[in-house]
Parts: sequence; C-alpha cells; structure tokens
Amino acid sequence: MFVVTVTFDVQPEQADAFQQRVLQQAADTLKNESTCQVFHVSVSPERPEAFFLYEVYDDEAAFDVHRNQPYFADFAKTVEPWVQSKSITT
Repeated sequence: MFVVTVTFDVQPEQADAFQQRVLQQAADTLKNESTCQVFHVSVSPERPEAFFLYEVYDDEAAFDVHRNQPYFADFAKTVEPWVQSKSITT
C-alpha cells in the first residue's frame, strides 16, 4: 500500500471551480486505474478554499502511473493558476 496526501490552498474565488475539477480528477482516477484503491477529497469547513486529498495506491509504481496519465496532466494544467500552495506527502 502506498498512501499519498495532498493539501491545496486555492484562490477563494476559484474554490467552487477547483472543487468541481478535483472531484472529476478523483472520479477519472478511480474509473481508469485499478491500482488506485481510494481517492478522497475533503474541504475544510472553516476555509472552503483549503482542500485535502487522501489517495491509496497498490504501490509507488502505481502512483507513478497515475502521475503520467493524460487526465492528470490536464488537471494540473487547469488548476495551476488557481493554486496558491500545494503540499504532497507520501
């Protein structure tokens, strides 16, 4: 098992758009990657521009496959201008 957590702080005016796009990213990942077991998206109740992702992959190689998917690249390109900070922990 390989666990990845990601925190995002996005521009407040982009929070709704980011939420919609990150939920699509989660759905795409779970639909297309059998080696992704969990992809949860959480939003802070106090700060709607703060997001927490919890992802579980079979192993680190599966996460590498995930990062090389075209929908991953599209997600990253789309949300990049909205993101104020991002932190990834494995």
